Amino acid sequence: QVQLVESGGGLVQTGGSLRLSCAASGSIFSLNVMGWYRQAPGKQRELVATIGSGGNRNCADSVKGRFTISRDNAKNTVYLQMNSLKPEDTAVYYCNFRNGIIRQDYWGQGTQVTVSS
Repeated sequence: QVQLVESGGGLVQTGGSLRLSCAASGSIFSLNVMGWYRQAPGKQRELVATIGSGGNRNCADSVKGRFTISRDNAKNTVYLQMNSLKPEDTAVYYCNFRNGIIRQDYWGQGTQVTVSS
């Protein structure tokens, strides 16, 4: 089992910044992928960004140039720096941990990000 603890959501004005953090603990394999997904009201959950244990990154076109994902492997923590936020970024953001070669998924409880216009 892997436990995830998220922090950093909140309310911000258009153009502002927020930083999300997610710390993983438990039975963690060295090969893993950590990332962030989001779900807006009435919409499906969508990928925001992921980063592998080797540092390879992937992110949605909608956030390229504005959001940066990073991780601290020593702390098993992933970060999402969100700049130039837009109202359409408003959503619940979920941390995801994909563990080992079997790619077992774990999810955080979600943190609300609200961007006011």
